[in-house]
Amino acid sequence: MSESVEAASTTGGTTGQANSTGEPVYRERLYAAWWSWPLPLIAAVLMAAQVHMGYPGVRAWLPYVVLVPLAIAVPLWLGRTKIEVTGGELWVGDAHLPLRFIDEVEVITPQEQRRALGPDLDPAAFLVHRASIRTSVRIWLCDENDPTPYWVVSTRHPEELITALGKG
Repeated sequence: MSESVEAASTTGGTTGQANSTGEPVYRERLYAAWWSWPLPLIAAVLMAAQVHMGYPGVRAWLPYVVLVPLAIAVPLWLGRTKIEVTGGELWVGDAHLPLRFIDEVEVITPQEQRRALGPDLDPAAFLVHRASIRTSVRIWLCDENDPTPYWVVSTRHPEELITALGKG
């Protein structure tokens, strides 16, 4: 799978703010891993073949028409999550966080990820994790009114995201 990352320069030399055209400072799409595509396709073809062997006519080809597109749609749906820094906010999927509430940002390396997502994970934390992406960032919040202590977000380009957030 290809990945989409855009890093644009910001106006006034301030990182982490949207430029004058309102375009994102940083954008990344968390596509489904390449290894998540073959299994649903194989399963769809095998299930359709089972029906095909037992029934003639429309019932023979209809499962192929229904199941194969569905098997393609599922990984596409899994890859819809976007990370975007734009307009003074961090957007992760449908959730957004104003940049003024970000205290610190740290990279979670592949070696630290198991512990950070297991015993060290706060149950109140906001988490967007993709198993196929080996690095994440932990974004500590400084909003006393928010019960969420931090966000953990999977990203293929943690240093670029930290720079876009204005913390690098």
